[in-house]
Amino acid sequence: MFRISMLCATAAVALTALAATTPAKADYNLIRWNDTGFCQVWDKTIPTTPFPSNYSVVSHSVPTFLAALDVKGHMLHTGGCSF
Repeated sequence: MFRISMLCATAAVALTALAATTPAKADYNLIRWNDTGFCQVWDKTIPTTPFPSNYSVVSHSVPTFLAALDVKGHMLHTGGCSF
């Protein structure tokens, strides 16, 4: 029983270390809902599309969530999106 616990703990530590060293491959866009003008950061690595489908992509792809928030802040400031 102790061996199995140690094996599981070792495997968990190894997987955590691997996940920490693997670079994240994120791809974010800013989408704007057509009926409200509200803009939302969308992670394109999610295997689904936003629902409902009344939205438009209003930004280029950016690599990080923070970069997408910067784009959203700029669009809020210039009036391209509503809060």
